[in-house]
Amino acid sequence: MFKRSFRSLMVLLFASILVLSACSGGSQSGSSDKGEKELTFMFRAGTDEAKAYKSVIKQFEEDNPGVKVNVVITSADQYATKLKAAITGKRVPDVFYIAPGEVRSYVHSNILLDLTKYIEKNDKIKLDNIWEYGVDSYRFDGKIQGKGDIYAMPKDVGPFALGYNKTMFEEAGIPLPDKDKPYTWDEFINVCKALTKDTDGDGKIDQYGTGFNINWVLQAFVWSNGADFLDKTQTKVTVNTPEFAEALQWFADQQNVYKITPSIEDSQTLDTYQRWMKGQLAFFPVAPWDLATFDKELDFDYDVIPFPAGKTGKPATWVGTLGIGVSKTTKYPELATELVYYLTASEDGQQKLVDARIQIPNLKDMAQEWAADTSTRPANKEEYLQIVEDYGRPLPANYTYNGEWYDYFFANVQPVLDGKKTADEYVKEVQPKMQELLDKAIELENQAQ
Repeated sequence: MFKRSFRSLMVLLFASILVLSACSGGSQSGSSDKGEKELTFMFRAGTDEAKAYKSVIKQFEEDNPGVKVNVVITSADQYATKLKAAITGKRVPDVFYIAPGEVRSYVHSNILLDLTKYIEKNDKIKLDNIWEYGVDSYRFDGKIQGKGDIYAMPKDVGPFALGYNKTMFEEAGIPLPDKDKPYTWDEFINVCKALTKDTDGDGKIDQYGTGFNINWVLQAFVWSNGADFLDKTQTKVTVNTPEFAEALQWFADQQNVYKITPSIEDSQTLDTYQRWMKGQLAFFPVAPWDLATFDKELDFDYDVIPFPAGKTGKPATWVGTLGIGVSKTTKYPELATELVYYLTASEDGQQKLVDARIQIPNLKDMAQEWAADTSTRPANKEEYLQIVEDYGRPLPANYTYNGEWYDYFFANVQPVLDGKKTADEYVKEVQPKMQELLDKAIELENQAQ
């Protein structure tokens, strides 16, 4: 109880710091010794993404003489900490990445500039040609996220598809998956069993059907089985249903019953991502941000399909996104919004990012052309568009004030994965604790308002 109370106090304290920092002003825009207008853009990126963004920024500077963009790049695991430090230190970047789950607190804390009027004045920004899911993720009317004013533009949308090792299927003489019809759970297990093998005859399994990370794939199985983490009001945790427990148990049984995924001991010597890269897994999730790395390092052919479907018979998965927002204290709101346009909605900028193989195009018409090109892997890129347009969903904590309630589920699920506790026992046990954390998040938001 003390730990939970202390954590809630710290969350409230941080929210207060954000409010005080925002009210006291401060950003990193200004003028250089040469009389240039300066903007600071802070983001996280790997090598390929950083190179692509620098190219877009260079074009922005060339098209806007007298403007200098100072780039601050961090690793993914350091970004949130460094951004919060910049905010509390009254050095808010003019332009920066923001996740959907941060929109509510950053709006309440006066960190984010409302971009709506700047977007409406910029006739180059065609919202009807940008994925609705991406734009709506950064809308907020003060109460409901997904509606109202726009506080960021989508850097990207990230549909999470299921990849499969096409070469492994062909060598085993197993029919390739149907890209238009998802496996049932039983069909998926049977295929995985057929592809789980001791390939070198040493008595140890070295090729598996799959090796999923529960944090990133359980949602697909839960949703396709007719269950969810929250009700429609986003105020009640709903993990304690038979359909949810069935999906969680099926996931755990992949290791404990069907033996189609590496054990914990096996994963300690070689994790499942490394096994996929070495061609030792039949199935593994593949997102657009993986494509550049897979182009360079995979020596087998692969493609993407829907995740296997539960009792609804329909596939499900999530769509990620990051946004690019503007500080409310920037000295140059029009210029900062123009930079956001270059990074999120300009044809030239999008083409540079797509050519770098780090995302699908934000622009719908460009995305259709991208998906139609079957000469680059994966051939079934159309699956990504179907996820964004049709059956993909936001992650459960995207639209709540914080994600502590959601994180609690995954932080304590290991006994189910180890076979020491049934899924039914776990969901009944964990739901009240998750609800308590969600109630506290709602209370914190009310206090922030």
